[in-house]
Amino acid sequence: MKAILFGASGMVGQGVLRECLLDPEVESILSIGRNTLPETAAKLHQIQLPSDFSSIEPELTGYDACFFVLGVSSAGMSEADYTRITCDLTLAAAETLARLNTAMTFLYVSGAGTDSSEKGSTMWARVKGRTENALLRLPFKAAYMFRPGFIQPLHGIQSKTRLYRIIYTISAPLTPILRKLFPSHITTTEQLGKAMLQVAKHGYPKPILEMPDITSLA
Repeated sequence: MKAILFGASGMVGQGVLRECLLDPEVESILSIGRNTLPETAAKLHQIQLPSDFSSIEPELTGYDACFFVLGVSSAGMSEADYTRITCDLTLAAAETLARLNTAMTFLYVSGAGTDSSEKGSTMWARVKGRTENALLRLPFKAAYMFRPGFIQPLHGIQSKTRLYRIIYTISAPLTPILRKLFPSHITTTEQLGKAMLQVAKHGYPKPILEMPDITSLA
């Protein structure tokens, strides 16, 4: 499998990248992001996130899957700004990939509580729902929306958001207990990465995967 990964420097992206590098069935990974990754591997290639995807179209053909985990926290952002980064950027990439790779499987990470109606009171949930709905209408071979809840970072992976790092540090001693008590609400970067790889390879019966689906796959 040849895959494209958007957002590999983020917490979720680091988890997906790790699993891709470990998986012998993944032949090559093209990382597209704002930051250069420290990892070096023969099957890992990197390009900077462009302002216009038409400028890199020749490098985007011949791929089987795309893991799109690029995103930002909505804290302190207006809906217009959050939409520009979360929805508009995602769709610009996805529309280009759908045109260039008709046999591609597209996997997108949103979050638990995403609002498919696009009409709820929570801004981030509406925008994520709008993004999911638009992605599911594109002519990919298949598209899957992942909605994880609390994600525990493993293997030295850290969030780039300072507040999240503080929360993870404080909650770390309790996380193993909470995972046993609430297994359908907590996952790890490793589990999420493995679940996404499983779906990229073998598909899944439904397009939207909630936490119980992610847990069972991992």
